[in-house]
Amino acid sequence: MGSPAKTISRDWLDWPFFEPRHRATCDALDRFVAQGGLQAADHRDVDGACRKLVRALGAEGLLDCAVAAPDGDVASIDSRSICLSRETLAYADGLADFAFAMQGLGSGAIALAGSAELRHSVLPQVRSGEWLAAFALSEQEAGSDVAAMTCTARQDGDSYVLNGEKTWISNGGIADVYTLFARTGEAPGARGISAFVLFPDDPGFSVADRIDIIAPHPLATLRLDNCRIPSSRRLGAPGAGFKIAMQTLDIFRASVAAAALGFARRALEEARVHAQTRRMFGATLSDLQLTQAALGDMMTETDAAALLTYRAAWRRDVQKLPTTREAAMAKLSATETAQRVVDRAVQMFGGRGVRKGEIVESLYREVRALRIYEGATEVQKLIVARELLKPR
Repeated sequence: MGSPAKTISRDWLDWPFFEPRHRATCDALDRFVAQGGLQAADHRDVDGACRKLVRALGAEGLLDCAVAAPDGDVASIDSRSICLSRETLAYADGLADFAFAMQGLGSGAIALAGSAELRHSVLPQVRSGEWLAAFALSEQEAGSDVAAMTCTARQDGDSYVLNGEKTWISNGGIADVYTLFARTGEAPGARGISAFVLFPDDPGFSVADRIDIIAPHPLATLRLDNCRIPSSRRLGAPGAGFKIAMQTLDIFRASVAAAALGFARRALEEARVHAQTRRMFGATLSDLQLTQAALGDMMTETDAAALLTYRAAWRRDVQKLPTTREAAMAKLSATETAQRVVDRAVQMFGGRGVRKGEIVESLYREVRALRIYEGATEVQKLIVARELLKPR
């Protein structure tokens, strides 16, 4: 039967959500993977791997769909292309998906609300893969509840002075540019938050701690100690930071669902090949009805999540409509589905499934964080319910 393919067989590209250019995007990514583009993904050196992966993706022009051009309109970013890219990269390697996604998320607010000077100084570097980008929103007591943010930015003449900490920051400690959110106090709660661009050599900026998690990714706690930056590095109007953050997340939230699809599809393919080759009770594992039932559930749930995911992306790209509810449903469905699919694949592998170095063992560690970051499952349920209960 051979080893499972490292790229996806995409029979769903004939769904009405897609155009010929989307197949071209997938073909370019498949060539990148097939020609060794992921050889840099050495998980023993996570920081170095992320830098190499981003540079390789940038050199091939594969970051262009996620990072706006300096003179481009961020609204023209195609969510379907981002989703297909993340699904493809997650299928092949979780760290590659992470590296790709952070370039878009970390630079999205600059593309949305940055001055012409900021856009031209930052976006080409991120788009080419020369710079790594980060999105610094979360704090110890302000994750899902962004309004509880305590990091402050006080205006002092033509500067802002920032104090506080940010934590769970992806690319923290290795990023070349940070989009960071702090309380400026124009109004209570979320209406008193502004967005800023910071660089790691800004005086008063430091990395307080690096954070290790079950699937190695570069994460850190950042500390701001009277960190002074020019006012020109504020993004948008004072107090507009929360809106900018939500606009950025809205562009990329459906892509989290797509990454989950990549993990689920890889787990399903690993399980299929294993089931058809594993001898058991005089037959193969795939001859057992319980195995067939599990595979049937895994396939059906994955395709259902894919329909929700690409509907959300299509609605944004083509219908130009808000996708708050649709993206939340997609993320909720796809991440929970991927967790179940990966878990079933591990179970099907038996003892091999929990051995370090097995693909399904790696997927089991990779998939767990997706149910938390960019809005935990519980938050997505609240979003969907609130959208449902709004006056019509």
